[in-house]
Amino acid sequence: MKLQISFDMTDLEKAIIIAQNVAPFASIFEIGGLLLYKHGIKSIEQFRAQFPDKTILADAKIIDRGKDSVSLLAQAGADWITVMGGTHNQVIHAATTAAHNLNRKIMVDLLDASSLGQSALEAKSLGADAVLFHESYEEPESLVFLERWNMVRGNTTLPVFLSGKINRIIIDNIIALQPDGIIIGKAITEASNPAEEAQFYFEKCGG
Repeated sequence: MKLQISFDMTDLEKAIIIAQNVAPFASIFEIGGLLLYKHGIKSIEQFRAQFPDKTILADAKIIDRGKDSVSLLAQAGADWITVMGGTHNQVIHAATTAAHNLNRKIMVDLLDASSLGQSALEAKSLGADAVLFHESYEEPESLVFLERWNMVRGNTTLPVFLSGKINRIIIDNIIALQPDGIIIGKAITEASNPAEEAQFYFEKCGG
Protein backbone atom coordinates (compact mmCIF):
# COMPACT_ATOMS: atom_id res chain seq x y z
CA MET A 1 0.00 0.00 0.00
CA LYS A 2 1.47 3.33 -1.08
CA LEU A 3 1.54 6.48 1.02
CA GLN A 4 0.91 9.65 -0.97
CA ILE A 5 1.60 12.84 0.95
CA SER A 6 -0.39 15.85 -0.21
CA PHE A 7 1.07 19.35 -0.02
CA ASP A 8 -2.09 21.43 -0.26
CA MET A 9 -0.83 24.77 1.01
CA THR A 10 0.22 28.09 -0.48
CA ASP A 11 3.76 28.32 0.95
CA LEU A 12 5.98 26.55 -1.57
CA GLU A 13 9.18 26.99 0.42
CA LYS A 14 7.57 25.49 3.51
CA ALA A 15 6.18 22.61 1.47
CA ILE A 16 9.62 21.73 0.16
CA ILE A 17 11.16 21.86 3.64
CA ILE A 18 8.49 19.50 4.97
CA ALA A 19 8.93 17.26 1.94
CA GLN A 20 12.65 16.98 2.67
CA ASN A 21 11.82 15.75 6.17
CA VAL A 22 9.19 13.20 5.17
CA ALA A 23 10.74 11.97 1.91
CA PRO A 24 11.90 8.59 3.32
CA PHE A 25 8.30 7.66 4.11
CA ALA A 26 6.45 8.81 1.00
CA SER A 27 5.86 6.81 -2.16
CA ILE A 28 4.35 9.83 -3.92
CA PHE A 29 4.48 13.58 -3.37
CA GLU A 30 1.26 15.33 -4.37
CA ILE A 31 1.39 18.93 -5.50
CA GLY A 32 -2.02 20.03 -4.22
CA GLY A 33 -4.40 22.42 -5.89
CA LEU A 34 -3.52 25.36 -3.66
CA LEU A 35 0.17 25.14 -4.56
CA LEU A 36 -0.74 24.92 -8.23
CA TYR A 37 -3.12 27.89 -7.99
CA LYS A 38 -0.56 30.04 -6.19
CA HIS A 39 2.65 29.07 -7.97
CA GLY A 40 1.59 27.31 -11.17
CA ILE A 41 3.94 24.84 -12.81
CA LYS A 42 6.79 26.41 -10.84
CA SER A 43 5.65 24.30 -7.88
CA ILE A 44 6.08 21.12 -9.91
CA GLU A 45 9.41 22.25 -11.32
CA GLN A 46 10.82 23.02 -7.87
CA PHE A 47 9.66 19.72 -6.40
CA ARG A 48 11.17 17.90 -9.36
CA ALA A 49 14.46 19.73 -8.94
CA GLN A 50 14.58 18.96 -5.22
CA PHE A 51 13.40 15.35 -5.53
CA PRO A 52 14.59 13.99 -8.89
CA ASP A 53 13.89 10.38 -7.93
CA LYS A 54 10.53 10.87 -6.21
CA THR A 55 7.20 10.18 -7.91
CA ILE A 56 5.33 13.47 -8.19
CA LEU A 57 1.60 13.83 -8.77
CA ALA A 58 0.02 17.09 -9.90
CA ASP A 59 -3.52 17.38 -8.55
CA ALA A 60 -4.62 19.43 -11.54
CA LYS A 61 -8.24 18.16 -11.55
CA ILE A 62 -8.40 18.53 -15.34
CA ILE A 63 -11.88 18.98 -16.81
CA ASP A 64 -11.00 20.31 -20.27
CA ARG A 65 -8.07 20.58 -22.70
CA GLY A 66 -6.83 17.20 -21.55
CA LYS A 67 -4.01 16.79 -24.06
CA ASP A 68 -2.57 20.29 -23.71
CA SER A 69 -2.90 20.35 -19.92
CA VAL A 70 -1.16 17.02 -19.52
CA SER A 71 1.65 18.08 -21.82
CA LEU A 72 2.35 21.24 -19.78
CA LEU A 73 2.29 19.40 -16.45
CA ALA A 74 4.40 16.53 -17.72
CA GLN A 75 7.02 18.89 -19.12
CA ALA A 76 7.18 20.56 -15.71
CA GLY A 77 8.06 17.22 -14.12
CA ALA A 78 4.81 15.58 -13.03
CA ASP A 79 4.72 11.78 -13.22
CA TRP A 80 1.03 11.47 -12.37
CA ILE A 81 -1.78 13.91 -13.17
CA THR A 82 -5.39 13.94 -11.96
CA VAL A 83 -8.39 14.25 -14.26
CA MET A 84 -11.95 14.58 -13.00
CA GLY A 85 -14.16 11.56 -13.55
CA GLY A 86 -17.23 13.71 -14.17
CA THR A 87 -15.82 15.38 -17.26
CA HIS A 88 -16.42 14.14 -20.79
CA ASN A 89 -14.96 10.78 -21.68
CA GLN A 90 -13.19 12.39 -24.62
CA VAL A 91 -11.27 14.64 -22.21
CA ILE A 92 -10.21 11.69 -20.07
CA HIS A 93 -9.18 9.70 -23.13
CA ALA A 94 -7.22 12.62 -24.58
CA ALA A 95 -5.45 13.10 -21.26
CA THR A 96 -4.53 9.45 -20.88
CA THR A 97 -3.31 9.21 -24.46
CA ALA A 98 -1.12 12.28 -24.05
CA ALA A 99 0.18 11.03 -20.72
CA HIS A 100 1.12 7.60 -22.02
CA ASN A 101 2.85 9.11 -25.04
CA LEU A 102 5.02 11.02 -22.54
CA ASN A 103 5.47 8.00 -20.26
CA ARG A 104 3.25 9.59 -17.60
CA LYS A 105 0.16 8.32 -15.78
CA ILE A 106 -3.38 9.49 -15.12
CA MET A 107 -5.41 9.16 -11.94
CA VAL A 108 -9.16 9.69 -12.37
CA ASP A 109 -10.71 11.58 -9.47
CA LEU A 110 -14.24 10.28 -8.83
CA LEU A 111 -15.30 13.22 -6.66
CA ASP A 112 -17.64 14.70 -9.27
CA ALA A 113 -18.73 11.43 -10.88
CA SER A 114 -22.50 11.16 -11.33
CA SER A 115 -22.18 7.40 -10.89
CA LEU A 116 -19.24 6.10 -8.89
CA GLY A 117 -19.60 2.58 -10.19
CA GLN A 118 -19.95 3.58 -13.83
CA SER A 119 -17.02 6.00 -13.73
CA ALA A 120 -14.84 3.44 -11.96
CA LEU A 121 -15.81 0.86 -14.58
CA GLU A 122 -15.11 3.16 -17.53
CA ALA A 123 -11.81 4.51 -16.22
CA LYS A 124 -9.78 1.54 -17.40
CA SER A 125 -11.24 1.48 -20.91
CA LEU A 126 -10.48 5.20 -21.18
CA GLY A 127 -6.83 4.47 -20.41
CA ALA A 128 -6.58 5.60 -16.79
CA ASP A 129 -3.88 4.12 -14.58
CA ALA A 130 -5.63 4.52 -11.22
CA VAL A 131 -8.73 6.02 -9.62
CA LEU A 132 -9.14 8.21 -6.57
CA PHE A 133 -12.06 7.86 -4.17
CA HIS A 134 -12.62 10.54 -1.55
CA GLU A 135 -15.00 13.11 -0.14
CA SER A 136 -14.94 16.86 -0.59
CA TYR A 137 -12.71 18.78 1.80
CA GLU A 138 -15.73 20.87 2.76
CA GLU A 139 -17.74 17.83 3.84
CA PRO A 140 -18.09 17.30 7.61
CA GLU A 141 -15.59 14.75 8.87
CA SER A 142 -17.29 11.40 8.59
CA LEU A 143 -16.70 7.83 7.53
CA VAL A 144 -20.10 7.66 5.83
CA PHE A 145 -18.53 8.04 2.40
CA LEU A 146 -16.69 4.77 2.97
CA GLU A 147 -20.03 2.96 2.71
CA ARG A 148 -19.72 3.53 -1.05
CA TRP A 149 -16.29 1.90 -1.21
CA ASN A 150 -17.59 -1.29 -2.82
CA MET A 151 -19.19 0.74 -5.61
CA VAL A 152 -15.67 1.72 -6.61
CA ARG A 153 -13.60 -1.30 -5.72
CA GLY A 154 -16.17 -3.71 -7.12
CA ASN A 155 -16.20 -2.02 -10.52
CA THR A 156 -12.54 -1.69 -11.39
CA THR A 157 -9.33 -3.65 -11.47
CA LEU A 158 -7.31 -0.44 -11.49
CA PRO A 159 -5.40 0.63 -8.37
CA VAL A 160 -7.69 2.63 -6.08
CA PHE A 161 -6.31 5.44 -3.93
CA LEU A 162 -8.31 6.59 -0.94
CA SER A 163 -8.37 9.99 0.71
CA GLY A 164 -10.65 11.72 3.19
CA LYS A 165 -9.04 13.74 5.97
CA ILE A 166 -7.31 10.61 7.21
CA ASN A 167 -5.90 10.81 10.72
CA ARG A 168 -4.80 8.49 13.53
CA ILE A 169 -8.40 8.04 14.68
CA ILE A 170 -9.70 6.57 11.42
CA ILE A 171 -6.55 5.11 9.89
CA ASP A 172 -7.37 1.53 10.90
CA ASN A 173 -10.80 1.81 9.22
CA ILE A 174 -9.06 2.96 6.06
CA ILE A 175 -6.38 0.27 6.11
CA ALA A 176 -9.04 -2.42 6.62
CA LEU A 177 -10.44 -1.61 3.16
CA GLN A 178 -7.05 -2.43 1.62
CA PRO A 179 -6.82 0.38 -0.92
CA ASP A 180 -3.77 0.42 -3.16
CA GLY A 181 -2.74 3.76 -1.72
CA ILE A 182 -3.81 6.33 0.84
CA ILE A 183 -3.43 10.08 0.57
CA ILE A 184 -2.71 12.15 3.65
CA GLY A 185 -2.24 15.91 3.81
CA LYS A 186 -2.66 18.09 6.87
CA ALA A 187 -2.40 15.22 9.36
CA ILE A 188 1.25 15.10 8.29
CA THR A 189 2.08 18.55 6.92
CA GLU A 190 0.58 20.42 9.90
CA ALA A 191 1.85 18.00 12.55
CA SER A 192 4.34 19.25 15.13
CA ASN A 193 6.72 16.57 13.84
CA PRO A 194 5.84 15.79 10.22
CA ALA A 195 8.55 13.14 9.84
CA GLU A 196 7.34 11.23 12.88
CA GLU A 197 3.76 11.41 11.67
CA ALA A 198 4.72 10.32 8.16
CA GLN A 199 6.62 7.35 9.55
CA PHE A 200 3.54 6.31 11.56
CA TYR A 201 1.33 6.19 8.45
CA PHE A 202 4.11 4.67 6.35
CA GLU A 203 4.34 1.77 8.78
CA LYS A 204 0.54 1.43 8.79
CA CYS A 205 0.77 1.02 5.03
CA GLY A 206 3.19 -1.86 5.47
CA GLY A 207 6.34 0.22 5.42
